[in-house]
Amino acid sequence: MKGYTGKILFVDLSTGRITDESIPDEVYENFLSGVGLGCYVLHKRIPEGANPLGPDNVLGFVSGLLTGTGSVMTGRWMAVAKSPLTGGWGDANCGGTFSPAIKRCGYDGIFFQGISNKPVYLYVDSHKAELRDATHVWGQDAVEAENTLEEECASAGKRPKIAVIGTSGEKQSLISGICNDRGRIAARSGLGAVMGSKRLKAVVLAGNHRTKCENPELMKAISKEFTSKVKKMNIPRFLSGRLLEPAGKLLSKMKSVAVPDGIMAAGILKKWGTGFNNVMGIVNGDTPIRNWNGSVLNFTKSRYRNLGPDLLEKREVKKYSCYSCVVGCGSVCRIDDITDGNFRETHRPEYETVSAFGSLLLNGDLDSILYINELLNRAGMDSISAGHAVAFAIECFENGILTNNDTDGLELAWGDAEAIIKLVKQMINREGIGNLLADGVRVASRKIGKGSEKYALHVGGQEPGLHDSRFDPMMGVHYCADPTPGKHTIGCFQYYNYVQLWNEVSWAPKVSMYPKDKEYLASRENATKSVAISCYKQVIDGVGGCLFAMTMGVHNWNPFRMLNAATNWNKTADEYLEIGMRIQTLRQLFNVREGIDPKGNKAHPRMSGNPPLSDGPLKGKTVPIRDMVAMYWEHMGWDSETGIPTEETVAKLGLADFS
Repeated sequence: MKGYTGKILFVDLSTGRITDESIPDEVYENFLSGVGLGCYVLHKRIPEGANPLGPDNVLGFVSGLLTGTGSVMTGRWMAVAKSPLTGGWGDANCGGTFSPAIKRCGYDGIFFQGISNKPVYLYVDSHKAELRDATHVWGQDAVEAENTLEEECASAGKRPKIAVIGTSGEKQSLISGICNDRGRIAARSGLGAVMGSKRLKAVVLAGNHRTKCENPELMKAISKEFTSKVKKMNIPRFLSGRLLEPAGKLLSKMKSVAVPDGIMAAGILKKWGTGFNNVMGIVNGDTPIRNWNGSVLNFTKSRYRNLGPDLLEKREVKKYSCYSCVVGCGSVCRIDDITDGNFRETHRPEYETVSAFGSLLLNGDLDSILYINELLNRAGMDSISAGHAVAFAIECFENGILTNNDTDGLELAWGDAEAIIKLVKQMINREGIGNLLADGVRVASRKIGKGSEKYALHVGGQEPGLHDSRFDPMMGVHYCADPTPGKHTIGCFQYYNYVQLWNEVSWAPKVSMYPKDKEYLASRENATKSVAISCYKQVIDGVGGCLFAMTMGVHNWNPFRMLNAATNWNKTADEYLEIGMRIQTLRQLFNVREGIDPKGNKAHPRMSGNPPLSDGPLKGKTVPIRDMVAMYWEHMGWDSETGIPTEETVAKLGLADFS
């Protein structure tokens, strides 16, 4: 049936009642699946003002519309709920193998409401869905619990796919996420806490339904064309990652921006994963340093070179790919020189994690970062938020706001790997000062007071991604304007340039080479670019698409063609972007309904260069983020003063029933 199953599973944990529900075709045509379907269902099911950690909140696991149709790079799944971290719309995205498992059970999404009176997990296969006792795995970390449940639920040699929370989710840390594939996390928005509040330890899926595609031959041809391009993109084995450092320095000095073919990134990702930016981002200004208040002069080459991609490559045990991926940017790495650990391997830490526990903390100890990565993966805690929480604590300690009495004698200092590890463990276990930090920097700063908000880097309650808005100003726009604030995966000038939407979308501004200074202007052209890329990202999250495939360019990886092959809708790219705008607007309407003031999602002054840095590649850079956000709102059809979607926009997008 046209790429989607037309059904969702709804579970009431308070009563134990489990029901199938049909979803009309027009819902998919208006919202796709994935985040769009999730938003449609949650907006109707969550009562206004619901406690995010209460029984009325609804937690959903949604697959993408293109997942399982024979399309490539469409294996992402999303968790959705009202966020306990921001109080508004929450979503978290993850790869691995869980997305197709949802559809193999015959559903496009699985949703939970209520609170169980004891720990449970949901088991679903092609014939039944039932709640089972999870008392025996409650208290286990995410990897331990997944291993236990996998053995317990394996049948005829087939192992189920599992989404599970670690101990941080059980303890309802507001920066906890949901794991699959042994520690890969849907990390953002604090949705692990929602799952923990419901006493839902895991979702175990073992179905064998197949997803139909309307035009499988066309889908096969489209996928084969992209796969062929990716296979040609290879970095020679002898080429060292050390070359990325001078490349980054050169990039920081360029006065003009070129528009490359994004397919070139395939080779880089195959070789180094996101770690290619570990050093490159530090020297070109993309990577925030010392809690967004430093530069490469504070984190010199004697330390940052210890985080280089070649060093991680030497630790590789094996490479792996997500479902339907033809790039393979993941790997498992060896952990060395940590004597108190009970594990010796971890997923290769992503750039975000390396930066959160490297440059952000002035920590050049790679072994400590690998170890922390595994600690957080097993606990199910967001490394972006956790790194910011540690940076906040260090800066508060440095300025006398926190003392030895507050930290039980733990001395906090920049670059002290041993102290950082101890603090992370306290956060995971909710012990001492870690209990405060486990709910993110906004909660911590409000409880500490004493002017500590000066050091609390967040937007609307969520800590920002590790890409500096003073380097790419559009990143700052989406940190503030997206209904799930602080996310680095929505849009930026680099994404827009790589995607080249103007090849498909009639109103997307076409660019070639232009002066870098243009990116720092609150202009109509920049606002239109921001709108285009954010609407496009909602399409990507509706089909289960990969961000990295997206940035390889619509002329290479084209979800519009794949959607038409899967559904036979024959919609234009403009029509699909209108769907993206509808999803984005509905997410904003959810926030407005829940009392979130869009104007309150402000960038921390450091993020806009107020005051500007006095040295490094971002020296003197300031960004008019507030003005740029106002223009984004206007071009989205939202009120430029308030950020609230206008009545005309709501009517145009057919959202009157949701406002």
